[in-house]
Amino acid sequence: GHWQSWGGGDRAGPMEALGKSTLWLCGELASPAARLHILDCRSRERYDSCHVARALSVALPGLLLRRLRKGKLSVRALLPPAPGAVLLYDEATATLPHPGRDGEESVLATLLRKLWEEGCTAYYLQGGFSKFQSEWPDHCETSLEVPSASSSPASAGTPVVGLRGLSLGSDGDSGPLSSRGVDSEAASPPSYPVQILPHLYLGSARDSANMETLAQLGIRYILNVTPNLPNLFEEQGGFHYKQIPISDHWSQNLARFFPEAIAFIDEAVSQNCGILVHCLAGVSRSVTVTVAYLMQRLNLSLNDAYDLVKRKKADISPNFNFMGQLLDFERKLGLAEGSPATPGAPDRHGQTPTSSPGCFFTPPPSECEEEDGSFQRYPT
Repeated sequence: GHWQSWGGGDRAGPMEALGKSTLWLCGELASPAARLHILDCRSRERYDSCHVARALSVALPGLLLRRLRKGKLSVRALLPPAPGAVLLYDEATATLPHPGRDGEESVLATLLRKLWEEGCTAYYLQGGFSKFQSEWPDHCETSLEVPSASSSPASAGTPVVGLRGLSLGSDGDSGPLSSRGVDSEAASPPSYPVQILPHLYLGSARDSANMETLAQLGIRYILNVTPNLPNLFEEQGGFHYKQIPISDHWSQNLARFFPEAIAFIDEAVSQNCGILVHCLAGVSRSVTVTVAYLMQRLNLSLNDAYDLVKRKKADISPNFNFMGQLLDFERKLGLAEGSPATPGAPDRHGQTPTSSPGCFFTPPPSECEEEDGSFQRYPT
């Protein structure tokens, strides 16, 4: 796949034609009828400190970036389904290098290539954010200026991030900016709760309504991560419920509920009872809470915790904003690379230190993905 052949036919051209100037972007931002999707390919920290107005953050964990590069994930699943072109930018890319091996391709280059392969019109910003900010500072903003969708603050000292994040999947009750994730590894979802740890089960609304299965698995605690599904067996006694009223939408701050959700799971485990964490479809909100629990209790990086859940339940697809909140949680726990090491923590994969500009979240070799045979080696 040569870069010149992206999109096929007339739309392909020399790579220079895919570069857009800072002046062009300024004009787009000033236009009231703008249909442009602007994607920030830098690290989440840089995005939070300052970004182009209206830009969405695409801080991808290495695991998802690996899947994207190997063709196992559709890049269109990452975009809200609105018409129009896509503009990508990183810190300072002035011209696109000739593509080398997959492992050396930047996040910006990967997304640009994939967008054209999937028939989207996509460009990159010449000179990147640093050039745009120096010339048009009035068209830049920080995440702290974006009003929170929730009146409750995030955990102390952490700005509410990802409020303009993308959606990688949907539990089915989400707003217009969500789109269903497309993942060729996904299997048809099982019709029973999936055991993640000895006492911890992950499932859907249907699982939470099956009294027989709950009894069989010794589940007495139920964490309901939806605003509107009933706690079915609350009146009958014998079950402990906790409800987290969050919808699967890009604007929701689920991270502020992590501490109480983790404490509730701990309580179930201390009582030697099973606990079911569920949302509507069991692929986004409940997965996000489960991954957060694994990160905190097992000292796992986001990549490793996500991978652990993915092996047990192939159809998981947390919405993109929730992935951003998990990245923040990882940093807060000191599990991200470049943070102080946690004693006894497993190796942490998937992120290069933020001090190496231009290549964030470079994926590691995927040797860990074949351990139990659940992933075949990718075809080359």
